[in-house]
Amino acid sequence: MKKVSLVYGLLAVSAVVASPLFASTGVAQDSPVKDQIALMAEAKAQQATGVARKTREVDARPAVAGEVIVTTIKGEGVETTSKPAEAGDWVVRNRCPETGNEEILVKAAKFPQRYGEAQSPADAQGYSTFKPLGSDMTYFIVSEKTGAFTFTAPWGESMVAKPGDAIVQVPSDEKDTYRIAASSFKCTYEIVTPAK
Repeated sequence: MKKVSLVYGLLAVSAVVASPLFASTGVAQDSPVKDQIALMAEAKAQQATGVARKTREVDARPAVAGEVIVTTIKGEGVETTSKPAEAGDWVVRNRCPETGNEEILVKAAKFPQRYGEAQSPADAQGYSTFKPLGSDMTYFIVSEKTGAFTFTAPWGESMVAKPGDAIVQVPSDEKDTYRIAASSFKCTYEIVTPAK
């Protein structure tokens, strides 16, 4: 499959096809609740999705059982708060100074599939370098017409998606559908097939 530059991909995906399902005038603080899985299904039906994969190296460390990770995006504030970590879970830190090097909690069962083996020894804080395994993700970009909306992330927490953000889905598990902030998507993902 031919790779397309991220700049071209983001320009190409800026116009998600409008439909009644994508119409919303809500703003972040009072945004309507929507089902991100249904929105993804609608985008697929309209052939408005693309394929992207996370390619930028990350730092990760084993989570401490009971630890709660607050994902904060620079300039936006709190994106989501994890449930308490369980044994075997990992804290993953993106290498994106423009987003504040945000951290997320990744479940033990999903971490090896997404990040594989450590590429470096652990540092003083326990972080090692990992290279994402580059699994293809289906995505669409939230349009201005869609507007901001709130949804329940796969880990049970509420998230707000805003125009320009990406909604991504693991192709083998439609329930694993969530938001990537626009700045994080641009920094950490490579467009394989642009969304329309």
